[in-house]
Amino acid sequence: MTALILGSTAGWTIGWSIGIAVVFAVVALVVPILRLASDIGDRAADVNESLLKSVDHTAALGELEATSEAAEAIVAGLARGRNRLGG
Repeated sequence: MTALILGSTAGWTIGWSIGIAVVFAVVALVVPILRLASDIGDRAADVNESLLKSVDHTAALGELEATSEAAEAIVAGLARGRNRLGG
């Protein structure tokens, strides 16, 4: 009878030990992943802010086509003036 009781207790002890080991292993794997995710989230806010600044700083590039057309018209006018002056 004593062997039956000890065997039963040993099974529970082994089961709990394995369960606790699995929980510790999962925690050991998940915690670094969560820390990395937190770092990525913190950096994402900085990246987003930088991109918003880039939008503001490059807004004038939308007028680049109009500037190019104006420059072409000016150059064409100078070429006509040079031709009329005999140059």
